[in-house]
Amino acid sequence: MDVPPSDIFDFWLLAGPLWPVLAAPFIGSFLGVVISRIGTPRAILWGRSACPHCHTVLGPRDLVPVVSWALARGRCRHCGAALGLFYPAVELAALAIALWSASLATGPAAWVSDLLGWMLLALAVIDSRHFLLPDFLTLPLIPLGLAANALVDPENLEAAVIGVIAGFLAIIAIRQLYWWWRRREGIGLGDAKLLAAAGAWVGWPGLPSVVLIAALTALAATLIRHIPRGSFSPAERVPFGSSLCFGIWIVWLYGPLQ
Repeated sequence: MDVPPSDIFDFWLLAGPLWPVLAAPFIGSFLGVVISRIGTPRAILWGRSACPHCHTVLGPRDLVPVVSWALARGRCRHCGAALGLFYPAVELAALAIALWSASLATGPAAWVSDLLGWMLLALAVIDSRHFLLPDFLTLPLIPLGLAANALVDPENLEAAVIGVIAGFLAIIAIRQLYWWWRRREGIGLGDAKLLAAAGAWVGWPGLPSVVLIAALTALAATLIRHIPRGSFSPAERVPFGSSLCFGIWIVWLYGPLQ
């Protein structure tokens, strides 16, 4: 039976807010691949998913987000080895981002927010694991942020362009001052590129809020990690990029702190 094109279009509009939510676990599954293969970027697109223990190539029934892991009770179906919580955690985090966006925005704004949230999720996890903010994720956020403002809030586009420059130069200045003071690198260029991307999304007025939220988040995470042990070394590295990701996300969704 033929379905009138108008009915298909009506169904698409009615289910529109659900599409990002339905897609989120699959996006999260791909993000898990990106994160786990960050050391071999070519394998992200061309490598086959396989068990990390027995190296058996996984089939479609093994790759359904969350469900496959739950049905196998967190173990490889072929060798029985424990697979850990990494992949389902990333998939559920991607779903949480989509639900969070859907609660605040609809239409193109929701999709734009999802795209930002998913990329920030990947960057935050990579930085927390490897102290690395890869260019292939940070640099595209700059034109994407400018395009997002042009689509969602054209009046903010000028502030976004200024924000790109201001964000990058602010980190470069801090980096140089720290070098003069301590004669060693205190913050990476990846953070400079990420704050430039922040400016593209939230504009220069939002940058102070991003940095403040990031600093408080990094401080809280450090205290939570070290208070039980009763020790802290000032020389310990802190994945500040992960905290910047959280700050960007909050300011994009709710605006600068008042």
